[in-house]
Amino acid sequence: MDLPPGYHSKGECTSLIPMVCKLVKSLYGLKQASRQWNVKLSATISALGFKQSQADHSLFVHSSGSNFTALLIYVDDMIITGNDAACVVNLKQVLDQKFGIKDLGSLKYFLGLEIARGAKGISINQRKYALDVLKEAGVLGCTPAKTPMEQQLKLSKSDGEVLKDAGQYRRLIGKLMYLTLSRPDITYVVHRLSQFLAQPRVPHMKAAIRILQYIKGTPGQGVFFPIDSDLQLKAFCDADWAGGPDTRKSLTGYCVFLGDALISWRSKKQDIVSRSSAEAEYRSMATTTCELTWILYLLRDLCVPHHKPVLLYYDNQAALHISANPVFHERSKHIEADCHIVRNKILDGTIKTFYVSSRSQLADIFTKALGVENFLRLVNKLGVINIFNHHIQFPNTAKEAYESKENQPRALLLRGSVKAASPTQQ
Repeated sequence: MDLPPGYHSKGECTSLIPMVCKLVKSLYGLKQASRQWNVKLSATISALGFKQSQADHSLFVHSSGSNFTALLIYVDDMIITGNDAACVVNLKQVLDQKFGIKDLGSLKYFLGLEIARGAKGISINQRKYALDVLKEAGVLGCTPAKTPMEQQLKLSKSDGEVLKDAGQYRRLIGKLMYLTLSRPDITYVVHRLSQFLAQPRVPHMKAAIRILQYIKGTPGQGVFFPIDSDLQLKAFCDADWAGGPDTRKSLTGYCVFLGDALISWRSKKQDIVSRSSAEAEYRSMATTTCELTWILYLLRDLCVPHHKPVLLYYDNQAALHISANPVFHERSKHIEADCHIVRNKILDGTIKTFYVSSRSQLADIFTKALGVENFLRLVNKLGVINIFNHHIQFPNTAKEAYESKENQPRALLLRGSVKAASPTQQ
C-alpha cells in the first residue's frame, strides 16, 4: 500500500527504500475491524467466567448454583439479564473500565424493537419502525387493508412491465424483511416478493404496496409472550407443493411455540423440486426438525431443561407415514439421506409427531395467501396482538411481574468502540 501524503521525506526515493505501515489498532472501516472487535469483546466477557453458547455465538451465559446471568450481543449493543444482581453490576463495571458504556436502563427499545412488560407477559413490536417505513414510502395516508396479500394472487418473474427504479423496490423489501422480526403475519408475502429483487416488475411493486396498506391498519402488531405459559416445545409445519410458478419449487413454512409463546417462524423456498406433495411435506418436516434441534441446544445453554419429547404437528398423513416407517420404498428412496433426520429423531425419542387437521394447521399462514377470515383466525392463534388496541394490564409497581429492577433485562451501548454500520439501528 502507499503511505498517506506527508509521510514521505522531501527528496526521498520511495522506489529504492521500501516503507510499510504497522497497524497498531483496528480502525473503523477496515475489513478486520469488526472481527477484531468481536474477538476482544468475547475475550473480555469470557475472562469473567461467562460461557459462549455454541448454538448462538452472540449469547454468553454465566451460571453458579442458583444464580444465572445471560448477555446477548449485537456488534456493540447488548442486553443483560439474570437473577444475580451482583454479577450484572460487576459485568457493567468491567465493561465500563475496558470500553466505556452507556447504561440505557430497563429494556424498552432495542434496535428498532419495542419491548413492553405487563402483568400478563411481554410484548415485542416495531411500531415506530413500521411508521417510519410508511412515512419514507409516502403512504401514511393510504387506505388500510385487512390482509397483506390478495388471495389467489399469482406472481411471476415475467409478468408485467419492468420497474424503472428497481432500487426503490429493493430498499422497501429490505425494510420489510427486518419488520418480520416481530411480524409473523407478513412473513410469507415478504418472502415471496424477495424472490423478484433481480428484476422487479410493476405487479411486484403493487403487491409490496398492499403490505404497506396492511401495516397502516396494524402498525403496533407484534408477538406476545405470556408469563404463565409452560415450557413444552411444540411446532407446526406445512408445505405448498410446487407453489413457485417459475421454478416449481415447493415452499416450507413452520412456527415453533414454547408453551403458548411463539418463538420461531419461517417461510422458505425448498432447494430442489419435489416429485410429489408427500416429498415436499416430508422435506418441510426435516427443516422444522433441524430448527427444533437448534432450539433444544439453545435451551440447554440457557439452563432450561426440556426432558419431554418435542411435539410436531402435521396435516399430511403420507409424510407422517414416511417419517415413521424405517423401510425405504419407491416413494421415498430418492429422497436425500439428510431428510431422514425426522425418522432418526423420532426413533431416539426427541420428537413425537401428531396429525392435525388442515383447519388447525397454524403454519398455513407461512405457505399461502389466505382469505380475511382464515388469516385473522390464524394470526390470533399465533399470539400476534396489537397492545395499542387491546386492554392489557401493565405493572404500575415494581412488585408486579418483575419485582426488582435488577432482574429486568437492561440495554447497554458501548462508547468509543468499533461500530459496524447498520441501517436498522436507531
